[in-house]
Amino acid sequence: MTTLLAALGGVVLVGLLAQGWWSARKAGPRRAEPLAPVGDRQEPSLGANGAAPGQAPVTLDGAAEGEPLPDLRTLDETVPAVARTRKASTRIDALIDAIATLAPDSPVSGEMALSHLPGSRRAGTKPFQIEGLNADSGEWELPHPGQRYGEFQAGLQMANRSGALNEIEYSEFVQKIQAFADGIGAMPEFPDMLDVVARARELDQFAASHDAQLAIVLRARGAAWTLGFVQQGALRHGFVPGAMPGRLVLPSAEEGAPPLLTLNFDAQAALADDPQASSLRELTLSLDVLQTPEALEPFATWQESARNLARDFEADICDDRNQILNLHAFQSIGQELAELYKSLAARDLAAGSPVARRLFS
Repeated sequence: MTTLLAALGGVVLVGLLAQGWWSARKAGPRRAEPLAPVGDRQEPSLGANGAAPGQAPVTLDGAAEGEPLPDLRTLDETVPAVARTRKASTRIDALIDAIATLAPDSPVSGEMALSHLPGSRRAGTKPFQIEGLNADSGEWELPHPGQRYGEFQAGLQMANRSGALNEIEYSEFVQKIQAFADGIGAMPEFPDMLDVVARARELDQFAASHDAQLAIVLRARGAAWTLGFVQQGALRHGFVPGAMPGRLVLPSAEEGAPPLLTLNFDAQAALADDPQASSLRELTLSLDVLQTPEALEPFATWQESARNLARDFEADICDDRNQILNLHAFQSIGQELAELYKSLAARDLAAGSPVARRLFS
């Protein structure tokens, strides 16, 4: 998808270092000093179901504005408990999901539901979720053994960084949900395909014009670096090994959240038998703006990390065309990001929210 900051060449970076140029280093890559191993910490990632958004307040229809809501404890005791405590889903959201509902003739056991779930919860490039309404707790949840479910719903994501949902993907979703419904004896209701595809295209257009992934290149001024040297230096600034070769990450303080920053380098060097024999001259420091809340100031963290790493590695801060960048580039980007955050929040897609993380993935 097109990034928000394409006009700036797709990448930006912190101001130039004010220090004088160092004289040329000795021949051969710079090596790590003898230290304790970097460690086995791994990159945090979203769980299979993604992070859950906060619960919406429960309201009762018919209450006049400003009028206090009835105390739930005074409701007729003949009303089933589930009807009084039913809560919104934390995994499926009408903002970005097309939702099908399934009404079984009688409550369905978790074991039966699990036995009929589709083997893959994807339709083309779009993920979908199937949830059941727990007959005892009133919670929407993924089916579990030992539970009973009076209703089910399936939410198909309408857009992501692969593009908008299309007719073929929607038809695949309908086929998989219909098979699930037949297995549990439920009657499904699907939203109109043409309406869903139109909504998907509009959502995709919005996402494409509000996406923002920033990257800068740290280029060695003199001697190259060994992998051990890079890992050692990055560790001092909070980076840990990522899940993929050639990747270090700065973890988020939020448990289960995506990393704040990624530091990428040649994967072949990461796979070398001897990390001290590798030779690196470039690193890419990236920020996926939409994955982290604005309150955590990821842009400021990105700039500070770039300055610190460039200082320690004796590197220039460059764009993807190897042009050295200056402070003005970052000032412009900061102004653009402020407007981006406002636009996303106005559409209930605030950066770093669970729904934004799914849309911009």
